[in-house]
Amino acid sequence: MQEFLVGGAIRDKILGIATESTEKDYVVVDSSPEEMKSLGFRQVGKEFPVFLHPQSKEEYALARLERKVGKGYKGFEFNTSKSVTLEQDLSRRDLTINAIAQNKDGSGEYIDPFGGLDDIKARKLKHVSEAFTEDPVRILRTARFASRFNHLGFKIDSKTLDLMKMMVSSGEVDALTPERVFKEINLSMNSESPSIFFEVLIESGAYQRLFPMLDMTQAANLKLLDHENLTSEVRLALWLYDQNPSNIGLLCEHLKCPKDIQQIAELVSIWHNFVSDFLSHKPEEILNFYLKTDGLRRQKRFELILDSFKYINIDTSPIVQLKNQLNSIKISDLKNINIAQELAEERLSVISRFINPA
Repeated sequence: MQEFLVGGAIRDKILGIATESTEKDYVVVDSSPEEMKSLGFRQVGKEFPVFLHPQSKEEYALARLERKVGKGYKGFEFNTSKSVTLEQDLSRRDLTINAIAQNKDGSGEYIDPFGGLDDIKARKLKHVSEAFTEDPVRILRTARFASRFNHLGFKIDSKTLDLMKMMVSSGEVDALTPERVFKEINLSMNSESPSIFFEVLIESGAYQRLFPMLDMTQAANLKLLDHENLTSEVRLALWLYDQNPSNIGLLCEHLKCPKDIQQIAELVSIWHNFVSDFLSHKPEEILNFYLKTDGLRRQKRFELILDSFKYINIDTSPIVQLKNQLNSIKISDLKNINIAQELAEERLSVISRFINPA
């Protein structure tokens, strides 16, 4: 058996962005499940044999060929016989920059049968073969690599983009599962240029098919996502802030978003116009804002909402100052006859003095 380091670890090493935490993938040629197990590897793959190394727990996959037999990225039959070569395994990968291999220890010359090294130099995201069109996940992955490597000058090859458009028009994109779409969105939110991810989906036509409940006119705001040091929750809220809250609910239900992420996005959508002119509202309306957002209790979530407001060019300082004053009200100072009513009255009094100082 022969073991090779493949894919992302090689690509990132060439680009000079590999770190100790870079995930490494290995391909094993001229072996079998029985031999792998006899060496202490533990099989974890169900659709095709993937094994965990007994010590490092890194993934080792048997070299494989695949044949399209149905819709989507699960519609494949796999051949992992000993006769499958490394070049055949690399031939079924998505992009040339991900189809480069090297000796397991990272030594020796690069094995690059599809021109990945040249495409790295040219800063080009290019498909390995026409088989690219058989797996709709490759639309999402290509969009994500475009967003991740945008700062390095990478662009999608025009012929690859044409294939992505073909996959949309043929209906192949419709086989993507909501869970996988949300996973790729999440990964792209942590890239250098999340806006590029969505722009690629728009250009390929996939955006409209994946998110039919969204209003396309909001696309002009995508550059907001590229601000540095934003959490994924804030980026998702900025992506959706000018959408109708009911559409956000439909999207998050479809994608099975975590509830907290959905709530933050909905609250930013509901309240961003209100807080853009915060001090002009009546005390009762301002108190209702704090209560509906749970801003006086759920501090961390409220901070994420405020962060989202900041990047829509909203001055959040009066919201924070007033919140601190409202949180400083001591229950022990009230008469304790009707706590709820007294607390509401005291809060309204604090708000009135804040927006109309003497």
